[in-house]
Amino acid sequence: MNKLASFAGGCFWCMQPPYEEIDGVLRVTVGYMGGQVTNPTYKQVCSGQTGHAEAVEIEYEPDKVSYSDLLNVFWKNIDPTSLNRQFADAGTQYRSAIFYHDEAQKEDAIQSKEGIETSGKFDGPIVTEISPASKFYPAEEDHQAYYKKNSAHYNMYKVGSGRAGFIKKTWG
Repeated sequence: MNKLASFAGGCFWCMQPPYEEIDGVLRVTVGYMGGQVTNPTYKQVCSGQTGHAEAVEIEYEPDKVSYSDLLNVFWKNIDPTSLNRQFADAGTQYRSAIFYHDEAQKEDAIQSKEGIETSGKFDGPIVTEISPASKFYPAEEDHQAYYKKNSAHYNMYKVGSGRAGFIKKTWG
């Protein structure tokens, strides 16, 4: 039986590609989670007034890829010491978060976060939130697979925002 994983790591355009490369991941959808507004739009979420975070919802086959593997990909694509921002994007809509779908995911997320905290990889405290998954709202179609539809702009953004450099410096 397939499962869902949900992560917020700043700009959702940048969180989709790393997961789509993984065997056992069936789909990655960009959208919004963790807020109070029903059916929010990109413009509403970007305003910071809905409480949502830009997020990815991943459908995966747990017999091919583990939730722990998905968590490892998450940590290697964010700055977990940055509160309410990721790289060039600031505001609660760009916070880093693990939205768990069951108790097993919650426990794995807590253990994973503790592992990052004790790894010595980061100087500051790990501020990534771990919260129960709430209703996921897919983003508008033009944001889905943005890195494929607008690859030049996406690549300029990933480098210009500082994300690509941070990942290379931190993880090699």
